Amino acid sequence: MMERLESRHYLQAWHYLKALGVTPEEPERHHLYGVVVEAALTEGLDLLAAYADHTARYFNFSGAAVVWDHASHDLDAMIDALLEAGRRVVQATGPWTGPRPPAPPTGQVRVNMLTPGGVHFGQAAFGTLAADPVGGPVLSAATALMGALLERTGPSNPRKRQSATGG
Repeated sequence: MMERLESRHYLQAWHYLKALGVTPEEPERHHLYGVVVEAALTEGLDLLAAYADHTARYFNFSGAAVVWDHASHDLDAMIDALLEAGRRVVQATGPWTGPRPPAPPTGQVRVNMLTPGGVHFGQAAFGTLAADPVGGPVLSAATALMGALLERTGPSNPRKRQSATGG
Protein backbone atom coordinates (compact mmCIF):
# COMPACT_ATOMS: atom_id res chain seq x y z
CA MET A 1 0.00 0.00 0.00
CA MET A 2 1.28 3.47 -0.87
CA GLU A 3 1.86 5.65 2.16
CA ARG A 4 0.73 9.26 2.63
CA LEU A 5 -2.19 9.29 0.24
CA GLU A 6 -5.43 10.93 1.32
CA SER A 7 -8.13 8.61 2.66
CA ARG A 8 -10.35 9.55 -0.26
CA HIS A 9 -7.63 8.31 -2.67
CA TYR A 10 -7.52 4.87 -1.02
CA LEU A 11 -11.33 4.67 -1.17
CA GLN A 12 -11.41 5.65 -4.82
CA ALA A 13 -8.70 3.12 -5.67
CA TRP A 14 -10.62 0.33 -3.90
CA HIS A 15 -13.83 1.35 -5.67
CA TYR A 16 -12.18 0.84 -9.06
CA LEU A 17 -10.31 -2.30 -7.99
CA LYS A 18 -13.59 -3.86 -6.85
CA ALA A 19 -15.13 -3.00 -10.23
CA LEU A 20 -12.27 -5.02 -11.78
CA GLY A 21 -13.03 -7.98 -9.51
CA VAL A 22 -10.31 -7.42 -6.91
CA THR A 23 -11.45 -8.26 -3.37
CA PRO A 24 -9.62 -6.70 -0.43
CA GLU A 25 -8.24 -9.16 2.09
CA GLU A 26 -8.66 -8.98 5.87
CA PRO A 27 -8.09 -6.76 7.74
CA GLU A 28 -8.05 -4.20 4.90
CA ARG A 29 -11.59 -5.17 3.89
CA HIS A 30 -12.98 -3.59 7.08
CA HIS A 31 -10.50 -0.72 7.42
CA LEU A 32 -12.57 2.41 8.02
CA TYR A 33 -11.31 5.30 5.89
CA GLY A 34 -14.25 7.62 6.38
CA VAL A 35 -17.70 8.33 7.76
CA VAL A 36 -20.32 10.33 5.87
CA VAL A 37 -23.54 11.49 7.51
CA GLU A 38 -26.43 12.67 5.34
CA ALA A 39 -29.27 14.53 7.07
CA ALA A 40 -32.35 15.25 4.96
CA LEU A 41 -33.88 18.47 6.26
CA THR A 42 -36.99 20.21 4.96
CA GLU A 43 -34.71 22.81 3.34
CA GLY A 44 -32.39 20.25 1.74
CA LEU A 45 -29.56 17.83 2.45
CA ASP A 46 -26.76 18.50 4.95
CA LEU A 47 -23.66 16.35 4.61
CA LEU A 48 -20.73 15.81 6.99
CA ALA A 49 -17.69 13.71 6.02
CA ALA A 50 -14.70 12.82 8.21
CA TYR A 51 -11.71 10.78 7.13
CA ALA A 52 -8.94 8.74 8.76
CA ASP A 53 -6.34 11.27 7.55
CA HIS A 54 -8.03 13.82 9.86
CA THR A 55 -9.65 15.82 7.08
CA ALA A 56 -13.32 16.71 7.18
CA ARG A 57 -15.99 18.39 5.09
CA TYR A 58 -19.34 19.93 5.97
CA PHE A 59 -21.77 20.88 3.22
CA ASN A 60 -24.89 22.77 4.25
CA PHE A 61 -28.09 22.58 2.22
CA SER A 62 -27.69 26.32 1.50
CA GLY A 63 -24.52 25.73 -0.49
CA ALA A 64 -22.20 26.83 2.33
CA ALA A 65 -19.28 24.53 3.01
CA VAL A 66 -16.44 24.08 5.46
CA VAL A 67 -13.35 22.19 4.29
CA TRP A 68 -10.91 21.04 7.00
CA ASP A 69 -7.67 19.90 5.41
CA HIS A 70 -5.88 19.17 8.69
CA ALA A 71 -4.11 22.50 9.00
CA SER A 72 -3.72 21.77 12.72
CA HIS A 73 -4.47 18.95 15.17
CA ASP A 74 -7.42 20.82 16.74
CA LEU A 75 -10.06 18.40 15.47
CA ASP A 76 -8.11 15.14 15.48
CA ALA A 77 -9.75 13.81 18.66
CA MET A 78 -13.25 14.66 17.41
CA ILE A 79 -12.61 13.00 14.05
CA ASP A 80 -11.14 9.97 15.84
CA ALA A 81 -14.27 9.75 18.04
CA LEU A 82 -16.50 9.72 14.96
CA LEU A 83 -14.36 7.07 13.28
CA GLU A 84 -14.38 4.92 16.43
CA ALA A 85 -18.18 5.11 16.57
CA GLY A 86 -18.21 4.21 12.87
CA ARG A 87 -16.02 1.15 13.49
CA ARG A 88 -18.76 -0.23 15.76
CA VAL A 89 -21.21 0.07 12.85
CA VAL A 90 -18.76 -1.75 10.55
CA GLN A 91 -18.44 -4.55 13.14
CA ALA A 92 -22.23 -4.83 13.48
CA THR A 93 -23.16 -4.73 9.78
CA GLY A 94 -22.11 -6.02 6.42
CA PRO A 95 -21.35 -3.91 3.37
CA TRP A 96 -24.26 -2.87 1.17
CA THR A 97 -24.33 -4.99 -1.98
CA GLY A 98 -27.13 -3.35 -3.97
CA PRO A 99 -27.14 -0.19 -6.05
CA ARG A 100 -26.52 3.00 -4.08
CA PRO A 101 -29.90 4.22 -2.78
CA PRO A 102 -30.96 7.82 -3.43
CA ALA A 103 -30.50 10.47 -0.73
CA PRO A 104 -32.57 9.83 2.38
CA PRO A 105 -36.07 11.36 2.40
CA THR A 106 -36.89 14.43 4.48
CA GLY A 107 -36.69 13.74 8.22
CA GLN A 108 -34.27 10.85 7.87
CA VAL A 109 -30.54 10.55 8.36
CA ARG A 110 -28.11 8.06 6.87
CA VAL A 111 -24.73 7.15 8.35
CA ASN A 112 -22.24 5.71 5.84
CA MET A 113 -19.03 3.92 6.81
CA LEU A 114 -16.54 3.84 3.93
CA THR A 115 -14.34 0.73 3.75
CA PRO A 116 -12.49 -1.08 0.95
CA GLY A 117 -15.04 -3.90 1.33
CA GLY A 118 -17.91 -1.52 0.60
CA VAL A 119 -20.18 0.99 2.25
CA HIS A 120 -21.79 -0.03 5.55
CA PHE A 121 -24.77 2.15 6.38
CA GLY A 122 -27.84 2.65 8.48
CA GLN A 123 -30.78 4.95 7.84
CA ALA A 124 -33.79 5.99 9.91
CA ALA A 125 -35.63 8.98 11.29
CA PHE A 126 -33.17 11.14 13.23
CA GLY A 127 -34.72 10.34 16.63
CA THR A 128 -34.77 6.62 15.91
CA LEU A 129 -31.14 6.51 14.81
CA ALA A 130 -30.04 8.79 17.66
CA ALA A 131 -31.59 6.35 20.15
CA ASP A 132 -29.96 3.32 18.52
CA PRO A 133 -27.06 1.88 20.58
CA VAL A 134 -24.87 1.54 17.47
CA GLY A 135 -26.01 4.47 15.31
CA GLY A 136 -26.55 6.95 18.16
CA PRO A 137 -22.85 7.41 18.97
CA VAL A 138 -22.15 8.12 15.28
CA LEU A 139 -24.76 10.89 15.22
CA SER A 140 -23.54 12.32 18.52
CA ALA A 141 -19.90 12.43 17.38
CA ALA A 142 -20.92 13.84 13.97
CA THR A 143 -22.97 16.61 15.58
CA ALA A 144 -20.05 17.58 17.82
CA LEU A 145 -17.64 17.64 14.85
CA MET A 146 -20.04 19.70 12.74
CA GLY A 147 -20.30 22.27 15.55
CA ALA A 148 -16.52 22.44 15.88
CA LEU A 149 -16.10 22.91 12.13
CA LEU A 150 -18.62 25.75 12.15
CA GLU A 151 -16.91 27.39 15.15
CA ARG A 152 -13.62 27.50 13.26
CA THR A 153 -15.08 29.44 10.36
CA GLY A 154 -16.22 32.35 12.56
CA PRO A 155 -19.10 34.62 11.63
CA SER A 156 -19.88 34.00 8.00
CA ASN A 157 -22.34 34.39 5.24
CA PRO A 158 -24.25 31.07 5.30
CA ARG A 159 -24.05 30.93 1.49
CA LYS A 160 -20.28 31.40 1.31
CA ARG A 161 -17.83 28.52 0.95
CA GLN A 162 -15.10 28.65 3.57
CA SER A 163 -11.93 26.79 4.32
CA ALA A 164 -11.14 26.21 7.97
CA THR A 165 -7.40 26.49 8.38
CA GLY A 166 -7.13 25.81 12.10
CA GLY A 167 -4.33 27.09 14.15
